[in-house]
Amino acid sequence: MPKSTLLAGPVPVLPGAKPTPIPGMAPIVSELFGYGLYVLVLAGCCAVGYGVLKLATADKSRSGGGASEPFKWMGGGVLSILLASVLISILNGIAA
Repeated sequence: MPKSTLLAGPVPVLPGAKPTPIPGMAPIVSELFGYGLYVLVLAGCCAVGYGVLKLATADKSRSGGGASEPFKWMGGGVLSILLASVLISILNGIAA
């Protein structure tokens, strides 16, 4: 029987989500801005998931309308993820 692997502690939802301080900004503003970008990534993931759910449950017959709405949700979610990821990497590059 194989041995099970135990984790050392709780698994974080956002690995390494401690934002790096931005030079020239107040510490509270910098921290809120950094966490806001991580929340934007999570919101984008939720939007993609909701779009997939709407696509799975949509009326796909010829008379069914609104077939493009799930793709709008998914596209907006992907755009949100990409935008926040780029901003996070730029801010980490500036702060480093």
